[in-house]
Parts: sequence; structure tokens; C-alpha cells
Amino acid sequence: MSWGTELWDQFDNLDKHTQWGIDFLERYAKFVKERLEVEQNYAKQLRNLVKKYCPKRSKDDEPRFTSCLSFYSILNELNDYAGQRELVAEEMALKVYNELMRYSQDLKAERKHHLQEGRKAQQYLDQCWKQMDNSKKKFERECKEAEKSQLNYERLDSDINATKSEVEKAKNQFYMRTHMADESKNEYAAQLQNFNGEQWKHFNNAIPHIFKNLQHMDERRTVKLGETYRSFAEAERKVIPIISKCLDGMVTAAKAVDERKDSSLVVESFKSGFEPPGDFPFEDFSQNLSGTGSDGTISNTPKGERERDGVQGPRSEPKPTLGKAKNKLWLFGKKPKAPSLEDFSHLPPEQRRKRLQQKIEELSRELQKQMDQRDALNKMKDVYEKNPQMGDPTSLQPKISETICNMEKLRSEIHKNETWLAEVEGKQSSRGDRRPSTDNHQHTPQGRESPEGSYTDDTSQEHHTPHRRPGPTQPANRNPDPHEFDDEFDDDDPLPVIGHCKALYYFDGMNSRDHVLYIIEEDKGDGWTRARKQSGEEGYVPTSYVEITMEKNSKGQQIKVP
Repeated sequence: MSWGTELWDQFDNLDKHTQWGIDFLERYAKFVKERLEVEQNYAKQLRNLVKKYCPKRSKDDEPRFTSCLSFYSILNELNDYAGQRELVAEEMALKVYNELMRYSQDLKAERKHHLQEGRKAQQYLDQCWKQMDNSKKKFERECKEAEKSQLNYERLDSDINATKSEVEKAKNQFYMRTHMADESKNEYAAQLQNFNGEQWKHFNNAIPHIFKNLQHMDERRTVKLGETYRSFAEAERKVIPIISKCLDGMVTAAKAVDERKDSSLVVESFKSGFEPPGDFPFEDFSQNLSGTGSDGTISNTPKGERERDGVQGPRSEPKPTLGKAKNKLWLFGKKPKAPSLEDFSHLPPEQRRKRLQQKIEELSRELQKQMDQRDALNKMKDVYEKNPQMGDPTSLQPKISETICNMEKLRSEIHKNETWLAEVEGKQSSRGDRRPSTDNHQHTPQGRESPEGSYTDDTSQEHHTPHRRPGPTQPANRNPDPHEFDDEFDDDDPLPVIGHCKALYYFDGMNSRDHVLYIIEEDKGDGWTRARKQSGEEGYVPTSYVEITMEKNSKGQQIKVP
């Protein structure tokens, strides 16, 4: 339907409708703006969340567990997802909001132009109507005046008392008024004809044309809204493939979680390389007793061990000799003031071996880079020697010398680390050769490795005293070296006693399991506890070989740490 023919008399309503249309368009543009701000804030919050939970350590310190790696992969995918939300916001801003605001300004200008034309046409028609109405009123007045003059002339003409001059004057007045009425009639007819013509043009040409333009403008506005609705949806649709890939990446990361691999990494990360302690010998304190068994003798071996080993009679078991860990001695061994980090001697053997291997690989890669740089410089030097115009070959000699010097330093470092690695591997090999048979049923606190290590698999074990084999014991022939004390404690102020400990197992430097030591420094996580003898001498003891009782804390509780 055409507005020009159907709504020819609804100029004011069309004025209101077109204004409402522009207001609605701007309202939708405001909605889009707030929508894209939501996307921007959402993307910003996602990026902040990813940044908050991303590892802030170096790659060497990052956990290698599949669960951690998968989580970091999910964070990366989520960061990419946030980037797609930013693209959605940019697309909405560019192709929807900005387009709507530009189009709104154009609509306002076009609407103003069409309405001005309509008002001008209406004003011109009103002017024509006024002219016609004025001529009509003038014609009406002239006719009334002519009628009056006619009546006055007829009255005087029939009056016998009227003079001839009066009659003649009335007659002339009547003719004049009649002539003026005829002129007004002609003018009125002309103005009426003109108005009718202009009115026909107004309602059949001008107004339909103006309303048609307004109709086209409003229809274009409606089409533009439909297009921006589609663009609004397309902004979301465009990123769906990438978002789907991000979600697929998260699912892939979830599938990559491998509990067995993580368990293996735990072993690889914390394995110390020490061997578990062997069985303790039976120590017979009944040699001076006169009691007899069923066969008239006292067995030197408990019944349980005779049954377990499948032999009768006494069993002589060698006492395991627990060696000294590097830089740490058994009871009151030396603990260096500043452990050397260069050879990783502060680490357990297995961890030290891995760190040395990593160091050798890093140095080898750096050495290869230096060798490649040396070869490149030599080639460049050959080119300069053959083509002196390209450069001075002697200018490269300092750089070549520096590279060769760096290579020698790297080779020296590699050799030094390889020597340390061979030392560690040699000790582990010799330790493996001395490993006791599994038939000996070694007894060690559950959940711990050797006292030379510092890792415990079950932290709950630390608050319980491990079970020990009951029965009589044989006095151990121990000759601890009195010179194994660390001289570094002589210069320090005495530390306060925070607890005491008793030995759970025999080891070098401990004469008796009933011997009490005073704790002056807790285990720092390396498997060693600092203690003081009753004589005042200080040193380190293996935490897993003693039962520790801490002094009462602020809450009045006692803590036992086996």
C-alpha cells in the first residue's frame, strides 16, 4: 500500500511514526552497545582469570604432571576463547552499532528534508486558500453593496418627490456597485479555480510524492534493522568454529590426563636412589642366664626368625653398615654451611643424577651453538680473504677467539659434570651390588625411604611410632667416631632445646637405642634433624631413624614425630 494515496490526510501521524522509527533504531543501537560491552567485560574477566591461574614460574620449575599440563592447556584454550569473545564485540561494534548510529544520522537528515517539503506544500496550499477565501468574501461584500444601491435607486426612481439629480446619482451608484460586484465575482472565480488546481496538485502530486519518500525511508530503516539483526547473529556465528576448536582442545586436554604417568613422575621426581636399610641382628642378652629350653639350651635366635628362615639353631646376621650420604654423616655428621649447588650434592643420588644429566644436555646444546657460530665466522673469514672488498678478515679474529674460548669453557664444564655424574652412577652401582636379599624381610618405618632420603610417601605416618620387632637384643659393638662433630656449631650461640628423641634403629654413632638426644632444630625437609648430645656436642641425625617428642606447644599438646 502507498502512504500517498491511503494516508493523504495523515501528515501529523506520519511525522510521529517516522520519529518513533528513528527512536526505535537508536534504542536497538544502545542495546547492541551494552551487549558488546558485556562481551568486552566477559573477555577481560576471562583473561584476568587465566592470568591469575597461569604458572608464574620458569618452565624448569613447572610441574610435569599430566593433570597440571592439561589444566594449563585448558587455560590456553580459555584464553583463546576470550579472544573470540573480543572478536564478537569488535564485530558488533563495527558492523552493527557504528552502522546503526551512522544510519540514524542519515535518517534524521532525510526525514527532516521530506517533512520540510510537506510543510512548504501545505503552507502554499493554505496561502492559495486564503487568497480564494478573501476574494470570496470581497465578492460577497460587493454583491451586498450592489443590492443596497439597486434598492436605493429603485426607491428614488419611484419617488415622485425625488429630484432628477438624486435619481441620476443613485443610478450611477447602482451601476458602479454592480460593476464592482462583477469584478469581484471574476476575481473570486479565478482564485477559486487556482485554489482548486493547487489543491489537486497538493493531494495528487506533492503530498503523495513526499509521503512516498517517507514510506521508502521508513522501509529502508526496517530493512536496515533486519540486516543488523542478521549481523548481530553472524558476529556470534563466525566465532563458533574457533570456539568449538577451543572446546575440543579442552576435551583433548582432559583425555590427556594419565594417572599412571603422573604416578611415575612422582617416583621420578622424588626417588632418592638410596637403598632401604637391612635387617637388624638379634642381640642376645640372656647369655648369663641359667635357664634352658626344651633341648637344654637357650637359642640365640628368636623363634619367629628360625621359622621364617627355615633353619634350626642360632642365626648370625651381619649388621648392615649404613654409609654416609654426601655432605651428611650419620649421627652428628658434618653438614656444610653452604651446600654446593654447582654439583647438586645437596640432592639425593637419583635426583642429583637427573639434574646433572639435564645440566650436561644444556651445556652440550650451548656448545653446539658456539661450534656453529665458530664455523659461520670461519666461513665468513674465508669469504673476506677471497674477496677483500667485502670486509677485513682480521676483524673477525677477536670474535673467533672469543667463541673458541667459550667452547673450551663449555667443554670443561661438561667434563666436570660428567665426572660428577660418573661418581653418582658409580656409587649407585656399588650400592646396588650390596643390596640385601628380599628374603631378609627388611624392617623400616612404613611409608619412608632410607634415612639418607628426605621423602615420605605417607605424611600421616609421621605422627605414629613405627612397630619394632620385640624380643631380646644383642649389644651392638659400636665405635662412633668422636671427631664426626661439625665444627660449625662451635662458633654459634647455643640453640634452645625444642624436644628430645630416642633411636628406633642402630646406626653409626648411636651407642644405644635408649640414648636420649635433645632436639634443637627441626627437620627442614631434607631428612635430617639437628640434635645435641648430653655432653653438649651438636650434629645431625637421620629423622626416620629416631622417635622425636617435641616440647609442649602453646596449646599444651605434645607432638611425637617418629
